[in-house]
Amino acid sequence: FLIICVNEAEKGETGSTVPQTNEPFINKEYNNAATGYNVFNLCNRLANMPMKVMPMWAVGAIVVVVLALVACLGFCIYKKCFNKGKKPKKVRERKAGRGRRKKEKEGEEGEEKKEGKEEEEKEYFGKLEYTLDYNFTDNQLIVGILQAQDLPAMDIGGTSDPYVKVYMLPDKKKKFETKVQRKNLCPVFNETFTFKIPYNELGGQTLTLQVFDFDRFGKHDVIGEIKIPMNTIDLGQPIHEWKDLVGGEKEEQEKLGDICISLRYVPTAGKLTVNIMEAKNLKKMDVGGLSDPFVKVVLQHNGKRLKKKKTSVKQNTLNPYFNESFSFEIPFSQIQKVQVLITVYDYDKLGSNDPIGKCWIGYGASGVGLRHWSDMLANPRRPVAQWHTLQPEEEVDAALKAPIR
Repeated sequence: FLIICVNEAEKGETGSTVPQTNEPFINKEYNNAATGYNVFNLCNRLANMPMKVMPMWAVGAIVVVVLALVACLGFCIYKKCFNKGKKPKKVRERKAGRGRRKKEKEGEEGEEKKEGKEEEEKEYFGKLEYTLDYNFTDNQLIVGILQAQDLPAMDIGGTSDPYVKVYMLPDKKKKFETKVQRKNLCPVFNETFTFKIPYNELGGQTLTLQVFDFDRFGKHDVIGEIKIPMNTIDLGQPIHEWKDLVGGEKEEQEKLGDICISLRYVPTAGKLTVNIMEAKNLKKMDVGGLSDPFVKVVLQHNGKRLKKKKTSVKQNTLNPYFNESFSFEIPFSQIQKVQVLITVYDYDKLGSNDPIGKCWIGYGASGVGLRHWSDMLANPRRPVAQWHTLQPEEEVDAALKAPIR
């Protein structure tokens, strides 16, 4: 507006009189005053111009548009704030249908997973053929281990080295073992074992048949087992049957005690001296909670028995002190393949002596047995003493029967 006014003022008006002067300074001031006068005059004229009145239809249209905008804005605010959680019925029905289908699908998948888990839990361990017979005349239970089939592979090469351990629970006093069948998943044993038990004592006992995988350098793994409570079978006639093996837990290693042995070898004289020094924490074998231990020493060369010696019996003790020495003549050329077998027995006046535990030193041994033998050979003419942990006799015998790798 001011620009227009200034432009109009500069152009000048026909009715205005502006005095002229020839001097430049006076003309300049006079021109400025004239410009201000023209602006003021133009503003007065614009203010006095008559205003045109807006028609009623235009006013009505503007009011309608404004009301429509306000209504739309109010509707949007209502939908946003007060109707947020509600959804149309059809949408709710569609979503509910999807939810039901999803739950049904998840239920089917859950059932499939459960079935898969049940199949995994029903793992197959193979089966065992055995016989049972009772001799009422001699009070003997005769157990025959015939064969096994479809045993699982326990070794890296896809095979196993199975053998069967046979014993009665709960006492475990007498245990038997079959021979180890090397690299065979369907081994044939055909071995028979006899338990001398009066018939009236059988009812409270359980016959256990455990199949193991033999491991020369570690603990033997349980493949499977069969437990037969004697009060659930009829021994009036012989029993011959196949039965599936079930997964068995590893038999807890029973603590049998420790024995201290000293070895000394003189290469020039070819003389091996074995000193049975003492034993400790032996297993209780008698009713009174004690034992009557003695030690049997057997010398073998390349698996062939050469000589055997025995210590004296120590009465009523679990920590006997022997300090008894035995000498054997072994040429230096043969000493590398010599085995010394140490067995601790509980002396019994009326019956057979029961083995408490066993260990072996020398050719083919592992762990402490091999280290003790190596230390003796590395220190000729000097006695080398070492504590050895006793193992079940049947486990040591099975290790001795297995071929040396």
